Amino acid sequence: MITLNDYLYSGDTVLKILQKYTEDLRKEAKKNHNEIDLVHSNFLLQITELLEHNDFLTAQSQKIREFYKYMAHEYPFLAFTFKGRIKSLIRAEEKFNGYVVEYIYDYYRENGTYPSVAELKNKLSCFRDFIAYRIVVCMPRCHLKHGEDQEQASIRYLYEIANVLPGFLEERGFTAESAQGVKLSTSDQLNDDVKPYYRDYICGTSEYGYQSLHITFYDNSSRSYMEVQLRTQKMDDTAEIGPANHLGYEKRQQDERARRDVIPEGECVYFDEAYDRGMKLLSLELADLDVNMFSAVNNSLINDGCGLFRGRLILPYEHLSRFQNDVID
Repeated sequence: MITLNDYLYSGDTVLKILQKYTEDLRKEAKKNHNEIDLVHSNFLLQITELLEHNDFLTAQSQKIREFYKYMAHEYPFLAFTFKGRIKSLIRAEEKFNGYVVEYIYDYYRENGTYPSVAELKNKLSCFRDFIAYRIVVCMPRCHLKHGEDQEQASIRYLYEIANVLPGFLEERGFTAESAQGVKLSTSDQLNDDVKPYYRDYICGTSEYGYQSLHITFYDNSSRSYMEVQLRTQKMDDTAEIGPANHLGYEKRQQDERARRDVIPEGECVYFDEAYDRGMKLLSLELADLDVNMFSAVNNSLINDGCGLFRGRLILPYEHLSRFQNDVID
């Protein structure tokens, strides 16, 4: 069985690794008549094409910048950042294999049998976040009214911005995609006309405290999907350096091992291969890798200049609150 791990020690660039892994995976899939590995190789090809032909990102980022300028004008007192990234190779590979494992596991627990190849292929057609942008907002303490809670004030503006975003981008060539009822918002701060497009992880209680608003757009000019996440600074801290990051990682390892105990080894080749690939990625020692423009001291101290582990940065915009010493009505 071919795994991504096999290609991470040769000193190649991320693009070269992708090309070699995709080519070898496709050859093996055809040889073994493995339809899911063919889907897997097509999944990797999408990332390759994004890295090879990304001229459209300049135009796309300019449109995102227009929303940044809108926010800077409408909310000069608010601090916020815009970040964009292409999903990292390791994260993408984890996600693909994780979807296979999760879907087969859930299907087996419910039905006592395994899904058909057609059902599994349909499940694997839902990737929409190869390109993603994140908007993080924070109401500075100096602008809070007496007794006002900083996080609640930030959330109020977050929903206000979320109400405007779909219409703003649709006027500029994007189409908001339905969330298909997943994590439908119950917040009275989110307008009814935009609720169908958002997956609201702020309402209710999420595992490990993860909170965010997610929305997917189709870019009609580049014919590609992109995801936009909206968070307050506190939400972003929880996701990036808080319990939703570290504990979620530990919990995921435990869950993966528990799924292996439920699915008898050798009964479903698609589960076995995805599980093994996923566990190998989880056990990577990043300091041992030899990838061009990537270095690590350990699994925490990382200098990723190629988008192998942390994603390739598209845009960083930062708006620091104006009127820092003024009282805002």
